[in-house]
Amino acid sequence: MPIPAYDPAMTRFLPAMTAALVLLSPGPPPAKAADTPQKTDIARWQQTAARVTIRRDDWGIAHVHGHSDADAVFGMIYAQAEDDFNRVETNFINAQGRLAESEGESAIWRDLRMKLFIDPAVLKAQYVASPAWLKALMISWADALNFYLYRHPEVKPHVIKHFEPWMALSFSEGSIGGDIERVSLAELEAFYGHKQVALSDIDTGRVRPEPGGSNGFAIAPSHSADGHALLLINPHTSFFFRSEAQVTSDAGLNAYGASTWGQFFIYQGFNEHAGWMHTSSGVDVIDEFAETTRTSAGRLEVRFGNAWQPVTVKTIAVPFRDSAGQRQTRRFTTYATSHGPVVRSADGKWISVALMNRPLAALQQSFLRTKASDLASFLKVAAFKANSSNNTIFASSKGEIAYLHPQFVPQRDDRFDYTRPVDGSDPATAWAGETPLARLPQVITPKNGWLFNTNNWPWTAAGADSPKRTAFPRYMDSAGENPRGPHAVQVLGATPKFTPDTLLAAAYDPWLPAFADLVPTLLAAYDRLPAADPQRAALAGPIAALRGWDCRSGEASVPTALAIFWGEALVQRFGAAAKQDGEALVPWLVVRPGDADRLAALAEATAKLTADFGTWQMKWGDINRFQRVNGALVQPFDDAKPSIAIGFASAQWGSLASFGAKAWPGTKRWYGTYGNSFVAVVDFGPRVRAMAVSAGGESGDPGSSHFNDQAERYRSHDFRQVYFYPDELQPHLAREYRPGG
Repeated sequence: MPIPAYDPAMTRFLPAMTAALVLLSPGPPPAKAADTPQKTDIARWQQTAARVTIRRDDWGIAHVHGHSDADAVFGMIYAQAEDDFNRVETNFINAQGRLAESEGESAIWRDLRMKLFIDPAVLKAQYVASPAWLKALMISWADALNFYLYRHPEVKPHVIKHFEPWMALSFSEGSIGGDIERVSLAELEAFYGHKQVALSDIDTGRVRPEPGGSNGFAIAPSHSADGHALLLINPHTSFFFRSEAQVTSDAGLNAYGASTWGQFFIYQGFNEHAGWMHTSSGVDVIDEFAETTRTSAGRLEVRFGNAWQPVTVKTIAVPFRDSAGQRQTRRFTTYATSHGPVVRSADGKWISVALMNRPLAALQQSFLRTKASDLASFLKVAAFKANSSNNTIFASSKGEIAYLHPQFVPQRDDRFDYTRPVDGSDPATAWAGETPLARLPQVITPKNGWLFNTNNWPWTAAGADSPKRTAFPRYMDSAGENPRGPHAVQVLGATPKFTPDTLLAAAYDPWLPAFADLVPTLLAAYDRLPAADPQRAALAGPIAALRGWDCRSGEASVPTALAIFWGEALVQRFGAAAKQDGEALVPWLVVRPGDADRLAALAEATAKLTADFGTWQMKWGDINRFQRVNGALVQPFDDAKPSIAIGFASAQWGSLASFGAKAWPGTKRWYGTYGNSFVAVVDFGPRVRAMAVSAGGESGDPGSSHFNDQAERYRSHDFRQVYFYPDELQPHLAREYRPGG
């Protein structure tokens, strides 16, 4: 599961019955098998490597070919390890609930959360029961990483010194934030740690988190200049989150795109006939149940209807490194009901959580869809129904385009509000099987010729040809609209015939719709000031700048910087009130600010700009920066070190091209860490054509020429050609070798 920002905290008190047993004891010593690979293993690795070729292009991107799919996986993962083994290992440390073994006690609760759902014994059994073709891929995955460590003894893993095939099942879906990560770490700690946990700035609304998610656009042949389907792949992730590669085999595999580090399937990408783009969905597939519990004859029980069922009690051991670097273990007595693990308490009741947990099906679906050749074969793979958190935007060389809802959607009684905990003792609240694929919202090759998703609801996915909200249960969407939605509708409807270049221009359209709504309210407040009010003179300059602004962001734009600092001041003032009222924390929908508040926020913004930079008349690009200092997972930022200007802005303001930035400790400038990362445009003609760009570069090694070689192209969205065919790659071939060579 990908590693997001640490979850916010929230104050909770536990009732007496929720006390958990916490023991401290020395843990077992680490396994030593990895330190001395067997000769038979080495021979097998070398034999596989002999069937694999890795070609690096002039951007350092690996084009991998193997005789079988398993051979191709071997080469793909070996190349990933070459580029950034740290990210590969860290993802699987996290996925197995082992971060505390590397990061110390601070990661114990994250590990406990993972271990509530992920059990190595279960994954090992699923590996044994997996189909032969998938087992072969998992073996190759582990072999590649072990061979890399064998060939690179100077690389010292943090935790995993030997990879086993079953481990691939612990991280089987490539999205930026998986379902498990929606369980609050703070409330988990409050429950199992029996302690009070303070509210974070995000929970109180004092800090506005960067909107998560992605954009996906698809254009039908009827609306493209060359009569081909077009696809925009625009994931919004933390930077350097995925590896870019092409993976081919003699068994028909030929996929290009981005893979989350350590995973052996292309998550966002395309093959010669079809392309897929995933966007985080607002579908409600994670439910909380307020449980009625009792102790009877010394046994914990939970009520379900008129019956009492036993609570499953399980001890979970969480190893960690103490402050002296010694290995220790904490053991927690954990609880689960028929709905799922108990993760917190509220109003005197235990809260259990139900979510999808199908690693074997998810891994099969994730790999097999990369070999789909059209919509029919893609939908056949979707029948695994192991995608719970992502919408899909699809396009094919047959001219098909589609919006597909997540395939795993439990059926529920729509009388209940599942966005809040429901009564777990009422059988009517229980899940009643899964929604058939045919009854999910979807759009297949609409008449209007385009479709999209920006993590918003599906009811505007294709304009007038969108699914009808009234035809579906409420739980099919809990996200609602966001400002990128109307923005996408506007740009997609404005061009009758798209080319790859004009689709790219639409994806980077600099309009900020939030300020198109907000700024007029500020101007009106200023115009209502009495003639003698001192604010008229004090704010005249900033007001004039905003009055003449077209609400379009840009590196040289002074009004962009002024508006964003003003918007942030509004969030600081009114975000908490909106959150407490249960409203979406979207500042331009908050109607509370009066004239005085709007003007005071502008005064705060100009004062902040002046204090930080010496003047409020700052160009946005002089503040908003991209910087890659080193290969660390968490970048240190420094105003004294080189950085480049970025003209686009946060998705919070409706920017389609997302760049989530802020000031960091010790900086005045804002540095981005989230948003546009790997972005591509694909033209599905008789010969597929594609352009792409990635934040920074392919390598995580600061000493590599490919550490930051795409930064200027990222700044100007000057996309490079994707070398999909051998004749395209050959003139740009920088290196050809076999793994270990």
